[in-house]
Formats: sequence, C-alpha cells, structure tokens
Amino acid sequence: MDCGRDTITLYSPQSDTVLRVLERDGVCFSRAEYVRRKYGESAPIFLTVYGWYVSRAAALVPPPEGAEYPYWAFANSRDLDATMGGQVLTLEVPRSEAVFFDLGDWSRLLQLRFLGDEREETAFRKELELRGLDTQKVMLSSFYPEWKQQIFKSWERLFRWHSAIQKGEEVPVAGIQAGLWCIRREWVTKGL
Repeated sequence: MDCGRDTITLYSPQSDTVLRVLERDGVCFSRAEYVRRKYGESAPIFLTVYGWYVSRAAALVPPPEGAEYPYWAFANSRDLDATMGGQVLTLEVPRSEAVFFDLGDWSRLLQLRFLGDEREETAFRKELELRGLDTQKVMLSSFYPEWKQQIFKSWERLFRWHSAIQKGEEVPVAGIQAGLWCIRREWVTKGL
C-alpha cells in the first residue's frame, strides 16, 4: 500500500455501462436499483448489508450529491473479482474520498455474521443456536430486533482500520477494500 501520500492506488472492476457513463459524464454513481438487478434473489441480503454500510460510511466520508450506494475498489489487484466482464480500472483516489475496511470483515458481513473475535463470534452463534436461530434468519426477518441490533452493533468493527489507512499508516490486515461514493474520470489512470 502507498503510505505517506494523499492519494492511494486502487483497483475496481467495472461494467461497460459504468465505463460509458464515465466517458460521457466524467463521474458515475451507483444506485440501489442496480444492486437489486445484479443480485436478483440474493438482493435482500445485499440490500440489508449495503443499507447498513451506507448509513455508517456517510459519517466517515460524506457522500457527494447524487451518491446512493458505493463502488468497491481494492488496494491489491489480486483481491478483486473481475469475472463479471467489463474491465479493471486503476484509480488514483484521494484518501479522503474513500472509506477503508478489511476485505475479510466485509465478507463476513455479506454472510450476515456477527463481527467479533473468534470467542465472541462463537458465543453469539451458540446463543442463537440455543433459540433455534441463525444470523440469516435474524437479519432477514423483522421478528428478532434485539438480536439484529447486536449484529449491527458488531458490524461497527468493519471500520476499525479506516482512520489509519486514510492517514497512510500501515495496518495489520491482508486485504484492504475501499468504498467509493462515485468514480471520477480524473481518478482513472488505466482502463478507459
């Protein structure tokens, strides 16, 4: 990771549609409707996690007018999945414009899991199992608000490295992911 600079090099796989909008408008914003279309039957999971993310990330990096949902980018090109077509953009992004987190933590959120250390996660899972529940049942229904709030509260840990990465400090995580409220043409150094 590039430490000590005001910008960071990030890699973001994007569809041909995003590329066309960037060429035409110079900036591209993601929308909830795109998530619904992209994920189909799985959309409720993604909308639950993305909705929570959007509400918390906005406190760290205020979204510009027109922003609804994030674009994902990665500090290491090996961490991204470019199997959906389009192309990988290499971006030079001001650190102040990105919300940073651990890729592994984000994967656990997408599984609707409690985010804690191993002991905390095991204890929480056992508590749910005693009641015949699991995190997916809790998170995708409206019947377990107290359990859902505990999971949401644990998710706050997602941003534990944000400040350090934004300042250009080294952090003890293998994969750094970034949420961007938009992609700007002037950030693109390779790919358009």
